[in-house]
Amino acid sequence: MSAASAAVAKRPFSKQDFYRYCRLIHGWLSAIAFLILCFFSITGILLNHPEWADESAPKPIEEKFRLEEAEMQRLFDAKEPELLLPDMAVKRIALKGEMTGGNQVGNELFVRMQGVRGLTDIRASLVTGNVTVIVEPAPAFSIVNELHRGERAGATWRWFIDAFAVVLVVLSIVGYLIFLSLRFRLRTALILTVASTLGVWGVFVLAVF
Repeated sequence: MSAASAAVAKRPFSKQDFYRYCRLIHGWLSAIAFLILCFFSITGILLNHPEWADESAPKPIEEKFRLEEAEMQRLFDAKEPELLLPDMAVKRIALKGEMTGGNQVGNELFVRMQGVRGLTDIRASLVTGNVTVIVEPAPAFSIVNELHRGERAGATWRWFIDAFAVVLVVLSIVGYLIFLSLRFRLRTALILTVASTLGVWGVFVLAVF
């Protein structure tokens, strides 16, 4: 190895190297987050203007069927029969949503399911075995809004939102470090930061209080 190569290899990690890596990381994260950030920005605007939705909700779908004797016995033997009912119903009917509630009142079972694509109500009689399922499909506008909220979108989508939020936090921190590397005086950078923070806080106070 030549002396020049050895000098390059032993060169200490400098401030310029740090900011160069910051710009590299910021570029990669920006590329990854571009479409997702656009999605949540657009859906945020739509969520803020529900009056823009001019579509009517699809008509509810009502289906009825009768449980088999073996299924009735499973429900009788179960400590929480309402938990088994959706698995029995989905074999006959396409359900929408995840189970959010269920209870037993006398000889009647009730199950409520909610999700991005719609709602499902199931009612079953432990005496006759008759089951009534009402499925309410969600309109497209509602689906987009629910994906933005994430409350009814399922565990996988909520995990994705959490992961993307972490990416945005890292992207913001790295971007701020790059901002500090610009040829401003530190005093100017801090003034801009404080001014923007006070501006956002002022809008919040005026809008909420």
